Amino acid sequence: MAIKSLKSKKILVTCGPTWVPIDDMRVISNRSTGEFGHVIAENLKKEGAVITLLEGPVTSTERPKGVRVLKFLFFDELSNLLNEELKNDYDIVIHAAAVSDYQPTHTYGSKISSEFSRLTLNLTPAPKLIDNMKKINPKIFLVGFKLESSIEKEHMMVKAQNLMKRADCDLVIANCQDNKSYIAYIVDKERNVLGQGVGKKDVAKTLTRILKEKL
Repeated sequence: MAIKSLKSKKILVTCGPTWVPIDDMRVISNRSTGEFGHVIAENLKKEGAVITLLEGPVTSTERPKGVRVLKFLFFDELSNLLNEELKNDYDIVIHAAAVSDYQPTHTYGSKISSEFSRLTLNLTPAPKLIDNMKKINPKIFLVGFKLESSIEKEHMMVKAQNLMKRADCDLVIANCQDNKSYIAYIVDKERNVLGQGVGKKDVAKTLTRILKEKL
């Protein structure tokens, strides 16, 4: 397949964790650093793409220069940003943010006392933000991520296909990270593994190559 160019393509990248509030001081979050989204944005920027980065409360400092950055902290803030940004004329959306899967059924309006001997939180599933992206903007080329704790390839492929069907993704990056290694497979709608990599920088380069072929 002939290699095309990403020059001037408008790309929306999400990265980092989201917070969901417990009370007005405490939140539930996750361990995402935002590094993967930053590395992806950097690679695409080098190809001449026009990048908008929706960036959560990240700890990574690798954000590339020359990109438009819109910050969020909370799940609802990311949801609102996506609802607005997806109305714009983006060519590609890469949803690398680690969005909260659960949220408390009740948020306390003030700081919960630390004197309780036991505190129970009831959690319910949070809406899947990626599921609405193609409904807002059917023309986008959508790249989703499916992070699993199991590095077993067939398990990752099943999870990737489930996300593909549910959210109408064009590509899914099925990835797994433990304390020792990071591996990812880039999968299309026909269950083809278009590329794989070990390490986030390797995967980001492979994704960039595949997008140049697809777009």
